[in-house]
Amino acid sequence: THFSNSTSNQTSDDKASTCSYQNVLDHLHLTKANETFTMSRPVKDHTNKTVLYLEMIVYAILDVKETDQTFIAYVWIYMEWGNDYALWNKDDFCGISEIIVPTEVLWKPDLTIEEMVEKDKAPPSPFLKIHSNGVIEYRNDQIVISACRMHVYKFPFDIQKCNITFKSYLYAEHELEIDVERDSSVISKWSREIMATEFEWVFVNMYVKSSTVNHYGYNQTVVVYTVEMKRKSVLHFASFVLPILFFLCLDFFSLLLPHGGGEKIGFKITVLLAVTVMQLILIEILPFTSSKIPLLVVYILGIFGLMLLSLLETIVVNNLIEKDSASQDDAQSLNEEHELKKCFHCASKFDETADQYASIDKEGSHDLLTQVFLAVENVSDELQGMKRSVTFLSNKMEKKPSYWVICRILLSAVLKHQA
Repeated sequence: THFSNSTSNQTSDDKASTCSYQNVLDHLHLTKANETFTMSRPVKDHTNKTVLYLEMIVYAILDVKETDQTFIAYVWIYMEWGNDYALWNKDDFCGISEIIVPTEVLWKPDLTIEEMVEKDKAPPSPFLKIHSNGVIEYRNDQIVISACRMHVYKFPFDIQKCNITFKSYLYAEHELEIDVERDSSVISKWSREIMATEFEWVFVNMYVKSSTVNHYGYNQTVVVYTVEMKRKSVLHFASFVLPILFFLCLDFFSLLLPHGGGEKIGFKITVLLAVTVMQLILIEILPFTSSKIPLLVVYILGIFGLMLLSLLETIVVNNLIEKDSASQDDAQSLNEEHELKKCFHCASKFDETADQYASIDKEGSHDLLTQVFLAVENVSDELQGMKRSVTFLSNKMEKKPSYWVICRILLSAVLKHQA
């Protein structure tokens, strides 16, 4: 009985020892004392190439800087490759089909992103998974800060396409081949479903293609992911397009303001400066390396030119009005002087007529009375001119009523003598 109990205990201990992850690691020689095969590409025949399966999904669009022409995104990267030395029979180890080990103990492909302009700030994944059939699985979340050439000709209604290119540092095509998911609609659907944030953009689509390029004398496999996104233009439209249009309408309605003085010119200059401030804000957003002038800049420059022409027109009109007013003042002063001379001439005529009336009263002669009537008839034309002068003075010289009073007294005197 004692022997049977010891035998059963030994059997259970052997079974427990073969059902641990450490037995698998010992079988694979993944110990600190033996890591010889982790230093090179894990193939038993160097003529066999390692096939790397790569997949990338965009989890978030963090920022797109037009001035720096950089694209910042948070991506999920999934990789699989084969390792000829990481094989075991899972039945020998109680069905253990996979284990998770630190990334330092196994060889990993030296993939890099060609457009990367800044070191990744997210910590790399510390573990990878080994399957019993020799497949190594590695997942890594990465913040990609890559260079992206921006095309802002249609800003703010533009669509940008930024590339994320994966390639190896040193391995040639016959050593490392990168294979990808060929169906772009699948990875686009996955990215659209898990998208956490898009900043001011809307994720449209993502395309993937692989090609072979010559790099320093040998061919390499290159995988290019193209992220297509559309800008959310509502805020930019409300911030730039509409206010500048309102400024133009305000400038047009300022034409209804009365001329004269500097109020109208000052108002137009204020509106023009407001458009200038909007243009300066827009310059800080758009990149200076753009090959074409954006349509929004052309739109602002056109409105700025129209408002400048309106300001120049107002200045010219005010100048012409001032000159015309000065010439009218000179002509009015000359007319007033001429009319006054006529009034004084009429007054002298009326004095002579009054003297003749006085002589008629003294002599009582009928012939002299006839001569007086003839003299009055000769002066009738001048009386009509005097009447027109009085009308002119009453309409144009309200500020100088003394001339009108003098002529009215003279006219009353003449009518009294005729009566």
